[in-house]
Amino acid sequence: MIRDEMLSDLSDLIGSVTRPHPVRVAIDGRPAAGKTTLADELGAVLRARGREVIRTSIDNFLRPRADRYRRGEFSIESNYHDSFDFDALHQQLLGPLGPGGNRRYRGAVRDRVTDVALTPPWETARPDAVLLFDGVFLMRPELDDHWDLRVLVATSFGVTLDRARVRDEAEYGSAEIVERRFEQRYRPTQQYYADTVRPAERADVVVHNDTPARPSWDVRL
Repeated sequence: MIRDEMLSDLSDLIGSVTRPHPVRVAIDGRPAAGKTTLADELGAVLRARGREVIRTSIDNFLRPRADRYRRGEFSIESNYHDSFDFDALHQQLLGPLGPGGNRRYRGAVRDRVTDVALTPPWETARPDAVLLFDGVFLMRPELDDHWDLRVLVATSFGVTLDRARVRDEAEYGSAEIVERRFEQRYRPTQQYYADTVRPAERADVVVHNDTPARPSWDVRL
């Protein structure tokens, strides 16, 4: 019931944001924080209320794998600076859905698993649509001005690592590799992001999600 209350409150908040273009909502947080789950749940509530929802993720705007790992698989610099295709994200999604945009968008440019470039058909959003966009590092300077609402899903590192061991073991082959990636690549990069960008101070909403069934949330608007 507490999670249902949170989803209702956040959906009310999203519904209260008025723009002459689709409302662009960033759902930021650490890997395995619960960003995708929250975005999907909010999407279901908003659709039930009659809103058009565009659901996509920063993982759909990755650069080719060779670029993402050119400084090494466990490189902090590579993780933060080489992972994402910001030009494509601005040109094909955030710009068209923003002020002065034509609302014709694409929600993906690359498949994360296969590393294959994607060219889905262009779609046209309604003016009152909602973009729910989840991912890491969403309040960094390259993106921060393009959000109409910023949600941070906050979790402790230990909780996210426990979730990742279960979620990612099949993809990476063992829990040990998952742990190494988190300890050497993801954790220090997230700490760099927290120290330099301070997303907790920029967020309009912080969802404390260590216990998903009993979250707490702070609205700063």
